[in-house]
Amino acid sequence: MKAPQLKSLFNEYSSQRSQFATELQSQARSLGRSQPEESGSAAGALHRTWINLKSAITSGDDHAILAECERGEDSAVEQYEKAMNDNLPAQFLEIVSRQYSEIKNAHDRIKNLRDTAKAS
Repeated sequence: MKAPQLKSLFNEYSSQRSQFATELQSQARSLGRSQPEESGSAAGALHRTWINLKSAITSGDDHAILAECERGEDSAVEQYEKAMNDNLPAQFLEIVSRQYSEIKNAHDRIKNLRDTAKAS
């Protein structure tokens, strides 16, 4: 990556997502679920995103890296929207809605950075 601030931003988002996962797992346990369900399609999408991101990072092209990150964020936004349309308990829906808002903000920020990198 050419821009050091991208590394910092990605570290921030990585930490945030780890906290989100921990929070969701804790809430799932409190509702009597020992392990949250993992969708095969979500896992497959995550794997494809990782492979594509790895390829973009190898190229060193900030625009390609950001475009791949945006695709990953698109997937996260979509999964959260699906979850919010499920019949979730109120306390779980509150957590998912808050996290969705933060993920949507991250998506928009990455998209803006991608557009800026493309213009450069």
